[in-house]
Amino acid sequence: VQLQASGGGLVQTGDSLTLSCASSARTVNNYAVAWFRQAPGKEREFVAGMRWYGGAPRVGDSVKGRFTISRDSAKNTVYLQMNSLKPEDTAVYYCAARYGWSVTYWDTSSWSHWGQGTLVTVSS
Repeated sequence: VQLQASGGGLVQTGDSLTLSCASSARTVNNYAVAWFRQAPGKEREFVAGMRWYGGAPRVGDSVKGRFTISRDSAKNTVYLQMNSLKPEDTAVYYCAARYGWSVTYWDTSSWSHWGQGTLVTVSS
């Protein structure tokens, strides 16, 4: 499975931005997808994740109420809608995928496929 993330850029505090992650997989029915982010000097952090079909999405505490993960099955694409952006949201955002859901979904080692990352910079 190859993942291609896009949509990053420079925005101001309070703005919104949507990231996209296109999957090369022919079928994603049994896959789970997620977004992580990594700020300079920090560890990669879980942002949001979901099973491709069924189940409630999981969202990290730091972005709860502001970020939403969704997918378009026809396009095999996952999105991360980011609202009310803050300077602390500045990071490289990565999409990830794995076969099936993991109870340790917040752990980067639970995910087997990674996109190349897209940079989001939020200015104050």
